[in-house]
Amino acid sequence: MRESEPLAPYLAALNDVQREAVETTEGPLLVLAGAGTGKTRVLTSRLAHILLTGRAWPGQILAVTFTNRAAREMRERVAGLIGDAVDGLWIGTFHALAARILRRHAELVGLRSNFTILDSDDQIRLIKQLMAAADIDDKRWPARALHGAIERFKDRGLTPDKVSAADTGDMAEGKLLALYSQYQARLKLLNACDFGDLLLHNLTLFTANAHVLAEYQDRFHYMLVDEYQDTNVAQYLWLRLLAQKRHNLCCVGDDDQSIYSWRGAEIGNILKFEQDFTGAKIVRLEQNYRSTRDILAAASGLIEQNTGRLGKTLWTELEGGDPVAIRAVWDGESEARMVCETVETLQRQKISLENMAILVRASFQMREFEERFITLGLPYRVVGGPRFYERQEIRDALAYMRLVHQPDDDLAFERIVNLPPRGIGPATLQIVHKLARAQTIPLTTAALRIIETDELKPRARKALSAFNADCARWRTMSQSLDQVELTETILDESGYTARWQNDKSPDAPGRLENLRELVSAMEEFENLAGFLEHISLVMDRDNGSNEAALSLMTLHAAKGLEFDHVFLPGWEEEVFPNRRSVDEGGSAALEEERRLAYVGLTRAKQQAYISFAANRRIYNQWLSCIPSRFVDELPKAHVEVSSEEGLYGAKSGYSDSGGDDQPEWSGVRQGRGPGYARMQNTRMQNTGKRGGGTVIEGRAKVVANAPSHIQVGARVFHQKFGYGTVQSVDGDKLEIEFEKAGNKKVMDSFVDPA
Repeated sequence: MRESEPLAPYLAALNDVQREAVETTEGPLLVLAGAGTGKTRVLTSRLAHILLTGRAWPGQILAVTFTNRAAREMRERVAGLIGDAVDGLWIGTFHALAARILRRHAELVGLRSNFTILDSDDQIRLIKQLMAAADIDDKRWPARALHGAIERFKDRGLTPDKVSAADTGDMAEGKLLALYSQYQARLKLLNACDFGDLLLHNLTLFTANAHVLAEYQDRFHYMLVDEYQDTNVAQYLWLRLLAQKRHNLCCVGDDDQSIYSWRGAEIGNILKFEQDFTGAKIVRLEQNYRSTRDILAAASGLIEQNTGRLGKTLWTELEGGDPVAIRAVWDGESEARMVCETVETLQRQKISLENMAILVRASFQMREFEERFITLGLPYRVVGGPRFYERQEIRDALAYMRLVHQPDDDLAFERIVNLPPRGIGPATLQIVHKLARAQTIPLTTAALRIIETDELKPRARKALSAFNADCARWRTMSQSLDQVELTETILDESGYTARWQNDKSPDAPGRLENLRELVSAMEEFENLAGFLEHISLVMDRDNGSNEAALSLMTLHAAKGLEFDHVFLPGWEEEVFPNRRSVDEGGSAALEEERRLAYVGLTRAKQQAYISFAANRRIYNQWLSCIPSRFVDELPKAHVEVSSEEGLYGAKSGYSDSGGDDQPEWSGVRQGRGPGYARMQNTRMQNTGKRGGGTVIEGRAKVVANAPSHIQVGARVFHQKFGYGTVQSVDGDKLEIEFEKAGNKKVMDSFVDPA
């Protein structure tokens, strides 16, 4: 295009660097797109530019996204620029595009074109079947953990023949590799695959069939990839194979926003782009259209501490804005109160709740905020997950407490009678239900009565008897233990805590943190009854309102979103950076934690509020906290520090000289928060013995057994045991001599006159 000619509208709307990224059509290109720099506009404009300048037909362009929503948005934006020509484009997620290719060539990898893509539940069910056949202990090696390990193999592009002994270690008692092989074989037998197989089979298809690879290399003249920093090894290999002939691969991403290593994302893919693709060009999008100068300067100063990055500095032409507010508070309750007070102040300034968000490092931090919101009647939504008290593990734990507090709670009984698995299956529960309906009694009472007869198989009867004994013992303990110690005991003795400790899935540690936060929350109440009543009121809250609401979410869920005002609580060592992540992942994990902090800061358009507490109750213990190292790494010229009166001996200010206005962060390192001594008390020794019979007997005597209407000598029929004659009657329990089954004890509700 000659300089005298006006730019096309889609080019005129771009800044110089954005236009460079759009017009650099030939050869490998990496667009380093910082937060809020207009990467989506660049992607769609580049795609439109290639089509409008006649460089390719729609069917010759491959555009890859990570979500279906992003794919739809890209298609709609391009359609707005070029019209109906968008219909022939290959736009979609990695998995959708790989499935499209695989269905055309399924027979080359041992499948038929109508193969089924199994969902997660079906995958786990298949893994469990194979584990049972291989005699793998599912309590020590949960199916979800082994399934997760297999998923990681697939993320790395490893078929069973490429997995080494070092990769599997002692998982599944050394049988993981064999399990993986059997799993793949079974999938082919079922003419099925899982999501990981879509790319894995594509890799096999391309490497084993040169003519198929050549077909797609010839087809795709240009390839565009969004969120390249989030690709895993298999996705990288797939893209590299397709780009080998023409090399026209444009990847857009931000190495400073790579925060999903736990899902298989490999930051090395973006960091080594220049080495992987000879002659690659890098264009940096650094002009931010979202945030104020102070926010960008603070975020840039923080992320510069990372060594594993390609480097860029965000800047903006936007005027105004305040420094990042850093606030020191006494504890988590004070933090929630401070945030809510600020929210209410913003509301009085006519700022909508829709423009505010609270971003936490871990879901257990949400509880105190939710409690405060409910107290104030402040509308809120949890983005990317359920509210705290609606989470699976919290509901399970509450069901245990409800059943101990109120034995007649049938819904609680049903939820946890076989959780974790005890061998009390649906058939057993159906029999208990039948007795409960027949005699109009609670399930707990029915469970106590049914174990005294022969209705159940010995194994199920033994398991149900043990569960009854546990519940009875816990009810006795509730008379002497406070609700905190009682809950800890129940979760431990029931095996529920161990269930998540043994689970190797990525979300298991977070579930354990939530359980600990639940136990911490109970301390604020006088007794268990008061706590359960509080929960009932909390969970009864109307969720169907369409009114404006404040957003509450984890930092991971916040990526790609933006808000005028963003609150970032819990910036303390141990919490953020997360201690577990750093312990397991070392310096690489620390850098990812710092990228999380960067993502959090750059969600804010007008104001970011960071807070940390001097005391934090974690794992039901009060800990004295020190501010996160990330606080110290923020450029002091772009932050403003304040603290609660009397905290750290400072009201506000930062200085490099350590003068009077420097908060004495180290002053809280050795202290202990309130309640510490109480938390260190030895738990009561008398926790009862598992499986004892006296408690059950005592409980059974309390339940009045109505006399049976069936007489000795009566001829009866039992659905399981057949025909028989009643030998004796004890209340509602009958001893019957069956013609084929012999002498059995049964409940009268289960027999009919012959």
